[in-house]
Amino acid sequence: MGWLAAGDGYEIALVEGRVAARATAGRAAGRQLKSLPKQVREHPEVERLRRLAEWLTRHEAACVARVDTWMVSSLPVPTGLVARVWPDEAWRSVLRDLVVVGDEEDETGFLRDVTDSGELRMVNLDGETVRLSPETVTLPHPVLLPDLEELREFAADLGVVQRVEQIHRATWTLPADPAEKATEVTEFAGGRFGSRVGLAARTTSLGYRVSGGYATCAVRDAGRSTEASVWIGEPYWDGATETGNLTWHDQDGRLLKLREVGPVAWSEGMRMAAALYAGRTVEEGKDA
Repeated sequence: MGWLAAGDGYEIALVEGRVAARATAGRAAGRQLKSLPKQVREHPEVERLRRLAEWLTRHEAACVARVDTWMVSSLPVPTGLVARVWPDEAWRSVLRDLVVVGDEEDETGFLRDVTDSGELRMVNLDGETVRLSPETVTLPHPVLLPDLEELREFAADLGVVQRVEQIHRATWTLPADPAEKATEVTEFAGGRFGSRVGLAARTTSLGYRVSGGYATCAVRDAGRSTEASVWIGEPYWDGATETGNLTWHDQDGRLLKLREVGPVAWSEGMRMAAALYAGRTVEEGKDA
């Protein structure tokens, strides 16, 4: 954005998310100052820019959250919508370099640009820039990408950095033949924490929801809503606690057998359980 007048001899602007000032006269004319001069700090334009900076921060976070939801659920997004939000730097920085899929599975590549008319420009695994105009575009969850390892290697060659964790997201694959009646994963149970409050705080800091005595993660998998949950302790208990088993329920609250859990719901549930378990208290010593 441009520089705005803020009293005699100074101009202000947002620079990298913060209000900066520069002098318009004297030896320092045109030079950005290290801090805001006293006579500028209370100027109305400074307060206005601070509020704008706060709004932009919230807007960026909202864009990341929305695109993360599209990706985790592999939702088809109208190409026209992507074209409308693309000029917005916050949206563009989140969408650029995500792996997208057009109408056909072989129409897969890293999104690099979108025209006003809704034409997508992306780089495929052959290193070619292709142009597509599908009605919708999908941002697939990485567990659904058959060429995931190749995409990771190619991303490293391109220097791709994704704002939304997609190709480098930790993934888990459902075992080929889980027990017929199995409904729980015990791999991440027994993680001990000094307090239930601390474990609940870790849950929310990782972006998951606390519902009653559980950490939960809701996912849409192939159009079906599924919720993964891990026991973290009684809601009003402030003493030591341990993580429980990992389970999944459908949208009607029915406990799912492991063989009924979809690939995305499985991967995201395991990701949540592993992330919670990683923060456990680890005892030192030969018997730890």
